[in-house]
Amino acid sequence: MTLRLHDTLTRRLREVTPLEPGHVRLYTCGPTVWNRAHIGNFRTFLFEDVLRRALEQRFARVTHVMNLTDVDDRLIRNAGEHGNTLDEETAPWIGAFFEDVDTLGIRRAHHYPRATEYVPQMVDLVERLSERGVTYSTDGSIYFRIGDFPEYGRLSGAAERELKAGASGRIDADDYSKEDARDFALWKAVGPQEIGWDTRLGRGRPGWHLECSAMSMSLLGESFDIHCGGIDNIFPHHENEIAQSEAATGRQFVSIWAHSEHLRIDDEKMSKRLGNFITLPQALADSHRAASAVRFLLTATVHYRKTLNFSSESLAMAAEQVDRLAGFADRLGDAVRVADGSNEGYELAATAQQAFDARLDDDLNLPGAVGELSVALRDANRQLDAGPVTAAAHAALSGLVEHADDVLGILPLVQRERDAALDDDTRELLLQRERARASRDFVLSDRLRLELRERGLTVEDTPKGQRWRPVT
Repeated sequence: MTLRLHDTLTRRLREVTPLEPGHVRLYTCGPTVWNRAHIGNFRTFLFEDVLRRALEQRFARVTHVMNLTDVDDRLIRNAGEHGNTLDEETAPWIGAFFEDVDTLGIRRAHHYPRATEYVPQMVDLVERLSERGVTYSTDGSIYFRIGDFPEYGRLSGAAERELKAGASGRIDADDYSKEDARDFALWKAVGPQEIGWDTRLGRGRPGWHLECSAMSMSLLGESFDIHCGGIDNIFPHHENEIAQSEAATGRQFVSIWAHSEHLRIDDEKMSKRLGNFITLPQALADSHRAASAVRFLLTATVHYRKTLNFSSESLAMAAEQVDRLAGFADRLGDAVRVADGSNEGYELAATAQQAFDARLDDDLNLPGAVGELSVALRDANRQLDAGPVTAAAHAALSGLVEHADDVLGILPLVQRERDAALDDDTRELLLQRERARASRDFVLSDRLRLELRERGLTVEDTPKGQRWRPVT
């Protein structure tokens, strides 16, 4: 079976068939670095990470580009208020973004183009559009005339009455909340004292929509395979990207458009404008949960095209599922292996991996894939209860866990969290408890277990010694 994704443009499942055989080119809309990204943003970034991981299992090469929008009206306003250059204003938020990316185990994109580094390419694109006759100028600013692009509105399904062009409807500000499909600014004229660039177009700065088209086509080509983002990006941002890109090149811009749904908190859309957003550090501190649980919740509990509600209850349930996966991996590591015996575990693992992949191939249904994995691990636990397993069965079950977690991305976070939970005093308590167990001083062993739990560790005794994990 071939990986199929729901294409926002055609409203149907489409097979991922790279334009260049064996090489998938993927563009994902990154953050506007005027503030710290919230976990609603990271639901989208994690969906894109899962997609990339699935693609890398299926294709020889994946090139992933994620932009950083480091110029817009808010950034310019904030820089002016703080007396900063754009670089100074954006540096802490870019650093915070990558800190959160690493905390959640997101694989880094191959390219993180910054809008400010691609102004020459943006100027070139505006000139191409002007040569095509689809732009006009007013007071030094240059606008795209959507009336000259008859297919405008196909991605979002915007009604005809919303698509009127005209001077009264020009959008001069990068307002991310407006759903206004009228003529949009490609290049915005600025005064001599304002942040901007001196170019062949005059002094100014690019419009938000122009930036992504120029950066994606520069790094991935004028036509590429998959473009992702949250559903907020569909209109007007991605609609405008299609219009300006295809008007300039005369070619299809993107083969498949994939969008993730909102994350809600208390059954409201999470938004900085509503003031109900939570950043990743806040989520981890407020809930006392681990990043592994947050990652699992945002990727593996609800399909990416369905709304997900963030709550302490849902996060606790995610933590339990993480514990089950990590616990099975631990148990498998301790399992006694024999040369001969039943191949039931081998067959179980092979069937489960096929089922896991089939679910992923069906529009990246990771929750369904996790369901298949959970059934397999339950059955495998029963086999481990029955006694030793063959080396072949053990290898197959280990391969299943590794294959599934290559997409889930959970177990490395669990190990990191375990390592971080150990300071020198805690390590000494674990060592003391190990000695107490060896000398059969179970009273001391139990007392130390309770003391370790107060320090945030759950300790379990196994045939191969004590195992521990952070309390969830």
